[in-house]
Amino acid sequence: MHHIETWMATLSPIWVYLLVGGVIGIESMGIPVPGEITLVTASLLSVTTKIDPWMVAGSASAGAIIGDSIGYFIGRRGGRHLLERVGRRFPKHFGPTHLAKAERAFQRWGVWAVFFGRFIALLRILAGPLAGALRVPYGKFLVANALGGLTWAFGTVFAIYSVGRVAEKWLKDFSWIALAVAVVAGLATTWYLRRKAAAEARALREEAEKTPATAP
Repeated sequence: MHHIETWMATLSPIWVYLLVGGVIGIESMGIPVPGEITLVTASLLSVTTKIDPWMVAGSASAGAIIGDSIGYFIGRRGGRHLLERVGRRFPKHFGPTHLAKAERAFQRWGVWAVFFGRFIALLRILAGPLAGALRVPYGKFLVANALGGLTWAFGTVFAIYSVGRVAEKWLKDFSWIALAVAVVAGLATTWYLRRKAAAEARALREEAEKTPATAP
């Protein structure tokens, strides 16, 4: 993460916003890229540089909503067979076990799996395509998608930014401590936002261990 932060610090703000929106959008389409790391890094940079946290959060939200929607229509067009075919090519990310767990999430939560999916790595990648493959009505999908994207993006960015600003004010002579505090705050915020979703995810894993995964 340190190398990513160093590299992003050399970019102009507009490129940081585009990078945040682009990486998160690609991840939401179903491609495993480090969307959350990119968001956290940009949030940390907004504390000490000219990067605007509102623009970071807005870019992240737009990327999440648009990327999920593209993933939804890809899944709707290709169906479950497309996900299974991709799973055979990339078993570490989309294997039968991953797909089975994601389907159980939809069975348990319905369309709100898309909302909670923002806080769970597996569902953040699969929620859009799988919702399309399962023929979830797009209107309901869009509501859950937008609420999840906005909550995740703005909650993460401004929790990190707010705590980082306080740390910078009181610890300005020890900038490395301020950065450490901001990182800890970011991790704590992520834990807080994921708490409910993580509890549900554990229940799904326990259920998956008792029930054999559906064969492709």
